[in-house]
Amino acid sequence: MFDSKESLKRVLLDKLQTMQGKCLEEAAPIDFYRALGGVGRDYISRNWVKTETYYRKKGVKQVYYFSMEFLVGRLLGSNLLNLGVLELCREVLRELGMELEELEELEPDAGLGNGGLGRLAACFLDSLASLELPGHGCGIRYKYGHFEQKIIHGYQVEVPDNWLREGNIWEFRRGDRAQVVRFGGIVRAETVNERLTFIHEDYDPVVAVPYDTPVIGYKNMTVNTLRLWNAETGGREFDFSSYSHLDYQRAVAYKYNTEAISEILYPDDSNHQGRLLRLKQQYFLVSAGMQGIVASHKKRYGTLENFGDKVVIHVNDTHPVLAIPELMRILIDGEGMGWEQAWQITTGTISYTNHTILAEALEKWPVEMFKNLLPRIFLIVEEINQRFCLELWKLYPGDWDRIGRMAVIADGYVKMAHLAIVGSHSVNGVAKIHTEILKKKEMKNFYQVYPHKFNNKTNGITHRRWLLKANPDLAGLITNVIGNSWIKHPADLMALRRFAEDHSFQEKLAHIKHQNKLALAWLISEETGTLVDSSSIFDVQIKRLHGYKRQLLNALYIMHLYNRLLEDPDWDVIPRTFIFGAKAAPSYHQAKLTIKLINTIAQQVNNDKTIKEKIKVIFIPNYRVSLAEKIISAAEVSQQISTAGKEASGTGNMKLMMNGAITVGTLDGANIEIRDEVGDDNIVTFGLKETQVLDYYHYGGYCSWQIYHQDERVKKVLDQLVNGWLPASQGEFRNLFISLLHNNDEFFVLKDFDEYVQAQLRVDRLYRNPQQWQKMSAINIAHAGRFSSDRTIAEYAAGIWQVEPVTIDE
Repeated sequence: MFDSKESLKRVLLDKLQTMQGKCLEEAAPIDFYRALGGVGRDYISRNWVKTETYYRKKGVKQVYYFSMEFLVGRLLGSNLLNLGVLELCREVLRELGMELEELEELEPDAGLGNGGLGRLAACFLDSLASLELPGHGCGIRYKYGHFEQKIIHGYQVEVPDNWLREGNIWEFRRGDRAQVVRFGGIVRAETVNERLTFIHEDYDPVVAVPYDTPVIGYKNMTVNTLRLWNAETGGREFDFSSYSHLDYQRAVAYKYNTEAISEILYPDDSNHQGRLLRLKQQYFLVSAGMQGIVASHKKRYGTLENFGDKVVIHVNDTHPVLAIPELMRILIDGEGMGWEQAWQITTGTISYTNHTILAEALEKWPVEMFKNLLPRIFLIVEEINQRFCLELWKLYPGDWDRIGRMAVIADGYVKMAHLAIVGSHSVNGVAKIHTEILKKKEMKNFYQVYPHKFNNKTNGITHRRWLLKANPDLAGLITNVIGNSWIKHPADLMALRRFAEDHSFQEKLAHIKHQNKLALAWLISEETGTLVDSSSIFDVQIKRLHGYKRQLLNALYIMHLYNRLLEDPDWDVIPRTFIFGAKAAPSYHQAKLTIKLINTIAQQVNNDKTIKEKIKVIFIPNYRVSLAEKIISAAEVSQQISTAGKEASGTGNMKLMMNGAITVGTLDGANIEIRDEVGDDNIVTFGLKETQVLDYYHYGGYCSWQIYHQDERVKKVLDQLVNGWLPASQGEFRNLFISLLHNNDEFFVLKDFDEYVQAQLRVDRLYRNPQQWQKMSAINIAHAGRFSSDRTIAEYAAGIWQVEPVTIDE
């Protein structure tokens, strides 16, 4: 990219003048950030054009990954890393009186997701480009990302995250490629040339404008695209005459309703208007995205007859599943194809990843809402359902109960997961246990009909972002010991196994971890005002806050530990710092109450001098990608304690093990595969197995009150929730008490409590032997290559998408 520091310095200073209108002496850090981003953008754009031109000329098959979330975070550092100029830029900036890290902090996190689903999509895009695979992302350009979280008096307070306030240096607006998405209206049928056609009239048009962000591969020429759609008013199909007729109210309402579509990630769906907006968002994404892909394809080939041979549409969970009827609409209404041909192309083109077995996340939409908002799409879904039910009738004649359970439309709802399975050629889970649960339980009926569709693709993370970028000192140590082949071939990390017992390597590993802990301790002090001991165990639970993820179990254990120390302040326990980072959905009151509990415990514990600072509790507000990078590199214990069978896969577990943290976890999701990789001696497992959980749900037999009365530790901490022992208002945590006892502990927090206590005691014993701990840490890092998203994407490419790497030459 650049021959020397001098050439980079020259280009950077020139960009500072031409882009910011400032000389070196006048420039502020924000000017340097924009100038450096502009330099990178210029270079990336050249390769971007080359990549698009090559794909077009060679007619290669391309993947389009549809997702409601892309949690990409900050891009400056990762882009410079992938360009191979990160260290060069750091040196040049330092000579100019600037620190690269200071500039990175000026970039807002692109928080277009709320957890693992969106971060997975971002990791997948990185791996697609780095493996030279032609694959792009398709999402929504939310004006406000996942909310900014403030903690006020221990409570979560949501503040809008206006991440676009200062613009986005990485995106390109493509106004010439805008599409019109239609909502509402009526559909009438006409016979034209002996063919039944459908005409959509009186609809509300929304203009979808794409904003493209380049996605660059690691040290190659490939630059793919993340296309995010923005909802706007205007366009040829909108009549502004309403303004001249003084119909301001209607015009303003139209503008508001239109722009609201891309205003905010996941609007509150606890009311009708919120759910309607979510459905609008989902159709907006797939209609705009599909129309854009079709337009590009027709421009290249002049026909859609070969669409399935050249295009892959992958839907990330149920949110984009309306891609199925939308493609059918385009093929039938726009191209005049018959149903059978259109269906063959659609099912051959679309593949689907399921991310959950939670009933609340298996989306379904009221028929009336769906029909009124999307009248033509509803007719197509209705036809899909009728044909599918007829197919089932042939297989199971007279079995109306089974057919009703499997129907796409039933009980007054359109069931999106059912539509996804019926209308795609591949259905994959994201961990071995998750896929087996889908096949044997949650989607057993569908598996019996379509066994060939179901497959597993265990999730992965991009090791370039989560190790090479987030933990450069550890990455440097690894490279010094085994060479740098692991950066492009993460399976080569396995070579570290032979150094796991090397004392010199262990000392260096421990030193790097301690330096990262010092950095995190400083950040904690800045963010929360609390001083923590960097020699204590850094015990980390960072993830979306949800009942099944069981932050509550962790909190109750801390209360128990505190009780032990109150009884015996001299109890010999390794000092531990419990670190939480999590956001709760704004309408999820139980989760928000758990945040309040954690902060209340922190208030009590952190200010009690009698326990001699043996435990500290830290809740770092506004958990996000850039914060995760700092926490993960410093973590020593990784809490992965979901109720067995509830976590589809998890990816935080992979990021933490890759940075040397030891997993404390249930046998759930990818924890099982981590255990299989590292062995029982290098992970700490506990709790109910998935089959036991399913048996309790199915047959009953669990009584949380029984545990309350039998286990004095449990009784004590639960009583402390409601007896005024905690520094909170009277009755503050009564709903948590009720959920655990009166509602019989849906996620088996109390059932797993004793084994969790024993697991934590095991951690304490292991940590007392530094050599044993560093050996475990090294083994976890060595086996983390198995969980790179490069491996996952290679499996998708070969097993589902049938796409090949395409090398873009100089």
